[in-house]
Amino acid sequence: MDSTRRFGKYRVEREVLDEQRLEEVTQRKTHSDTHPSVTEWLKDSSRCTVPKLKRSVLSSFPVLYWLPKYSVWDYGMPDLISGISVGIIHLPQGMAYALLASLPPVFGLYTSLYPALIYFFFGTSRHISIGTFTVLSIMVGSVTERLAPDGNFKMNGTNITTEIDITARDSYRVQVAAATTVLGGLIQVALGLVKFGFVGTYLSEPLVRAYTTAAAAHAVVAQLKYVFGVSPTRFSGPLSLVYTLKDVCSLLPQTHLPTVVVSAVSMVFLVAAKELNSFLSPKLPVPVPVELITIVAVTLISNYAHLNSNYTISVVGEIPCGLSPPSVPDVSIFGEVIGDAFALAIVGYAISISLGKTFALKHGYKVDSNQELVALGLSNVVGGFFQCYSVCPSMSRSLVQETTGGKTQMAGVASALIVLVTILKLGPLFQELPKAVLAVIVFVNLKGMFKQYADVVTLWRRNKIDLVVWLVTWVSTLLLNLDLGLAASITFALLTVIFRTQMPTYSVLGNVPGTELYLDIETHREAKEIAGVTIFRSSATVYFANAELYLEALKEKSGLDISKMIIYKRRQEAKQKRRERRAERRAKRQAKRERRAQRAAKQQQQQQVFSVEEEAGWRDTCMDGNVTDNEEQGWTERENGTVFVIPTSPRAPDGHCRWEYLKGGDPDCTSLGWMSELQDGDTTTLGSSSEDTLSRDLERVSLGSLGKWTWDIHSIILDLSTANFIDTVAIKAMKNIFQDFSEIDVDIYMAGCQASVVEQLELGDFFSESITKRQLFASVHDAVLYCLNHRGATSFPRCESSVDMHGSTKL
Repeated sequence: MDSTRRFGKYRVEREVLDEQRLEEVTQRKTHSDTHPSVTEWLKDSSRCTVPKLKRSVLSSFPVLYWLPKYSVWDYGMPDLISGISVGIIHLPQGMAYALLASLPPVFGLYTSLYPALIYFFFGTSRHISIGTFTVLSIMVGSVTERLAPDGNFKMNGTNITTEIDITARDSYRVQVAAATTVLGGLIQVALGLVKFGFVGTYLSEPLVRAYTTAAAAHAVVAQLKYVFGVSPTRFSGPLSLVYTLKDVCSLLPQTHLPTVVVSAVSMVFLVAAKELNSFLSPKLPVPVPVELITIVAVTLISNYAHLNSNYTISVVGEIPCGLSPPSVPDVSIFGEVIGDAFALAIVGYAISISLGKTFALKHGYKVDSNQELVALGLSNVVGGFFQCYSVCPSMSRSLVQETTGGKTQMAGVASALIVLVTILKLGPLFQELPKAVLAVIVFVNLKGMFKQYADVVTLWRRNKIDLVVWLVTWVSTLLLNLDLGLAASITFALLTVIFRTQMPTYSVLGNVPGTELYLDIETHREAKEIAGVTIFRSSATVYFANAELYLEALKEKSGLDISKMIIYKRRQEAKQKRRERRAERRAKRQAKRERRAQRAAKQQQQQQVFSVEEEAGWRDTCMDGNVTDNEEQGWTERENGTVFVIPTSPRAPDGHCRWEYLKGGDPDCTSLGWMSELQDGDTTTLGSSSEDTLSRDLERVSLGSLGKWTWDIHSIILDLSTANFIDTVAIKAMKNIFQDFSEIDVDIYMAGCQASVVEQLELGDFFSESITKRQLFASVHDAVLYCLNHRGATSFPRCESSVDMHGSTKL
């Protein structure tokens, strides 16, 4: 009683609904009603109305939607404080990440300025901070070093050393980075315009986190040369990380000690300051700009102690004041970097949309995935004309912008102004900054990515397949580099999806007593299999990759080896026809004998009697299978305890006899003599299954109850409620299932088909005179009740349901 009050009860009374009756009751619309023609779609899409034009403009320029509503009183001060905080972080990160891209530090500042201004007009997220990011910087660096290696810019020097034209090298690398950025931005804009924003969904969270974790390892190895003051050989292509690390280790005896001291002191200070900052963050209104303080302090020390001239510590060098004019990128480079550009476009968008949706969900607004793709693409395209390299949001800067009270994209404008002032006036002040300090800043900011190794333990407990995706992504990105690693990771992730749909879980369902629920009998003890009915379900949709496996699983779960049973049935039918022909011939000969006997009787005028020879002929006829009284009703044959009954009359409406498989038995009948009669071709068709398997298969199928004989499967219900589509290959497989099981007189029904699946079955010419919508039911319970009413049942689990003579159901 308590459970009844807690969970409630319901009672429904309705008729059993097959698909044809369901369409009549619900007045289902036709395909033309729900799917407009191509002409109508083109007319509707080309029709221009004022509301439609307004929606199009606002979706293309989101700034026009929120800027007129902007409240300076409510949002002005929070956005300003947030923008200043983020702008201060932009300065050290911009210069440091430019080294990851193998570019002069000033181009990192450019990258922190222009894209943020473009995103202000086209972006839909209010909290992400567009600019430099570790992963993209490393990916750009791999391109610039591949196309502009140091070896291409050697100058004549002494016999011992060879000088490199750094100015020419950096100039060409800037061109390569700008061309790659513009091409990647064009790809993003094109994908956004064709509504391809969903491409980011193929980058699952485990894949992205593993990819960024491996990218952090690339970043660490790339910065080791600045930390130790060595000059390793530059490698590109697969295993370049291994070769670079090996070369750095071999150069450790040549470590530049002053550079190591600067690196160690800076790292200790940064780590301690960041930990203190995290500890005091709940009490601080704005995070302390630890990186900026470190840069300023070390720059002052380097300037007054002359670290570059006295200790040969490598410094940033000349930082020009002012902004460089825009320039058209070198289009001839596009062909060499198109693969890298596509990888940059996808990775940048994946990071952007994941961060954007995270903040949007937290603060209750919506991010348009397609518009984000366009906004990010335009930021890259315009930035590329001003010598910027590929951008995306930074997780650390975005968190600062959100936690310091940022409300809108105006915070991004404020941070861009801080960067602009630095470029115009403060840039030369950082010329004496050691590059080792920038490398240390990169190390410390990678702390969050290194923590992602804990995902291995978490995924081991939660999902082993996601763990495999994580490990494969991590290993492939480490060994194959960032571009090929990403391609291999996405391919493997998609293969896991295909394999999981190709090899789903197949189950036989049973009824939960007292309900209309049907659950897997292997995982639920109270689920009872319906006598005479097998309910089969796949956990995935049926399509070309698993259609054959679906049929095999159905045969295995139902316990019916259809191929063997059809072969045996046809052999018995052929044997019956031969007996009928022999009986017919013997009957003709008997008639002739009788006519001769009548003529002899008339001639001899004696009483008609059978001669000894005629009696012998009659006996032979009976022994050889001639028509007897039993055969007027039908004939039977016993094989291995199974009796096959083929009634010769009355016949079915289609003119064929209906086979009946009776299970029971004579314990003495243990041989399978009929197997020896199979010819070689039949034996090949049957395969290598044992005779006992066939005997069990034949014993399982039956149609009713008679005397000591018991009946088993007479109907199979295919639960297709998990299918969201069905293709032509699956439709053909379903047709084969109906045809094969009908040959052994087992009825097939389908249940739970979604409207889209029914529509696809109609378009695929699935329905015919032999397969109608009467064999599709609204639910499994409808199909079960129909089977029990149509074919009868020996037993049924006790349930609050009944079937009346009109087929109505009471639950």
